[in-house]
Amino acid sequence: MATSSAESTKVGDLARLTGLTVRTLHYYDEIGLLSPERSSSGHRLYSADDVKRLYRITLLRRLGLRLDEVAAALDDPAWDLQVAMNRHIEQLDRQLSVEHRLRDRLAAMVSAIGDRRDVQTRELLDTLEDMVMLNAKVRSRIPGLVYADVAAACDFLTHVFGLEAGRVDRDAAGVAQHAELTAGDGVIWLHRVAPEYGLQSPQTAGCDTAGLSVMVDDVDAHYRHAKDAGAVIVYEPADMPYGVREYGVRDSENRLWSFMTPIE
Repeated sequence: MATSSAESTKVGDLARLTGLTVRTLHYYDEIGLLSPERSSSGHRLYSADDVKRLYRITLLRRLGLRLDEVAAALDDPAWDLQVAMNRHIEQLDRQLSVEHRLRDRLAAMVSAIGDRRDVQTRELLDTLEDMVMLNAKVRSRIPGLVYADVAAACDFLTHVFGLEAGRVDRDAAGVAQHAELTAGDGVIWLHRVAPEYGLQSPQTAGCDTAGLSVMVDDVDAHYRHAKDAGAVIVYEPADMPYGVREYGVRDSENRLWSFMTPIE
């Protein structure tokens, strides 16, 4: 069925408007990720629904998902466009906050120079840090932790470790496949065990291949809460030579976490 050109966008125009290449859009079509209608002459014509789908693809790619993971997420009936846009807004707000802070710092230094005052080294270092945040190609990091029981892990991490619960995505049988938690200034994703990708829980593998450290306000209070909740403590709070007070604890699937507070 051909699509009316008045209601559609040609592939070249879509590439120009989105900053993607025509080759990328062709590849998305080839792998079934974004397959538009064809005109009577065989040209790709993208409908309004196709453009919405492309927005979802682009957003998920920015979050670091592989194309096969994007395809799985696109078929999730629980996906909500408004929620995704709100998260996009939050991301832009963080970037704008850095830009405004950088502008204020630069303006203050220009004023200092005009008043023949020295620009402090700390001010220059803070400015350089903000510049790096804005210019870095890598915008954020999202640790991914593998669990055999994503729902149980999510419950443990929120109630015992105090992380903030986020979305939980389930399959048709109601089994949690993916969950998101907030830990301070970052997000942590919980992923199902996936032998096809070589992903196993430490509980199954019998070892840890990575650790996760989290800064908290009061490490001793956090330790007492985790211990009272029955968590397995690996080592009790101690002052470390690298400037933090830290303790180690296992989660519901035997992954080692360390919680710490800077030593003043």
